[in-house]
Amino acid sequence: MCGIAALQLRNSALEPRLGELMGTMLCEIVDRGTDSAGMALYGDPELTSPGGTTVTVLDAAITGDALVEALSKRLPDSALPATQTLGETTVIRATTDSATLEAAIAWVLPGAAIAGRGAHVAVLKGTGHPLELAEQYALAGRSGTQGVSHTRMATESAVTATGSHPFTVSDDLCLVHNGSFSNHASIRRQLRKKGVEFDSENDSEVAARYISWRMREGDTLTDALHALAEVFDGFYTLVVTTADSMAVVRDPISCKPAIIAETDDWVAMASEYRALAGLPGVENARIFEPEPGRVYIWTAPVRELVSA
Repeated sequence: MCGIAALQLRNSALEPRLGELMGTMLCEIVDRGTDSAGMALYGDPELTSPGGTTVTVLDAAITGDALVEALSKRLPDSALPATQTLGETTVIRATTDSATLEAAIAWVLPGAAIAGRGAHVAVLKGTGHPLELAEQYALAGRSGTQGVSHTRMATESAVTATGSHPFTVSDDLCLVHNGSFSNHASIRRQLRKKGVEFDSENDSEVAARYISWRMREGDTLTDALHALAEVFDGFYTLVVTTADSMAVVRDPISCKPAIIAETDDWVAMASEYRALAGLPGVENARIFEPEPGRVYIWTAPVRELVSA
């Protein structure tokens, strides 16, 4: 019974409060999964930077100045790498594209698990109590344009940071899942035949890889989510975010809970209403339960990043 809380801001005046608001939402879903947690934050100037890429690595063998020095030897002089280590998560920024940065990371940290990548998003995840992780990540002080968080009760794979959500398998695309897919093993095999690589045995990663693959083949996010519903068996509530979008979809019988609230200032989704109750202006929000099998998607302009 994993928990999901997601928030997209429409009013830029609220952006300095993104972390605070996400923390309030997270507090109310924590008992839905206490073994691990993760979050994706879009547009935080301390975790992402103008013209650059952010890559998240789990359990890095070297960190701090030693990691920066090693990466500098593998990157262009203009890349200027910087790192932050927050528990099991190490966030690496550099003024270059994600492929170049990931190649340098693979050389410096062979075998390291990459848990996030993109120009606009930073992924933070690990094992332990979600509220302790939120404090470790200094969530209350984070800013940005949108975020998604997940508290996990492991059912399909081990309790590890790699198996935690969100799954970010292509630039700026993140997926969180409450539920279980029964045919993920066969879909994983089919995707591997198409050259898709996997980092874990988690069923939710298969959904993320499938969506990413469909979008590389030309699908829109909406198309990819409709295709997923035709291929995947099981029960689910999914939230998928990109640099400018947030999408919600439930299985055709709506086995897993979800509630949405929408105002002129923000749109939010959570597994339970109590996670929405502390948002500003919620008393005037349009609140509804998403219909079975219907894809809901909201878009917002991608705002220019400024240096912290």
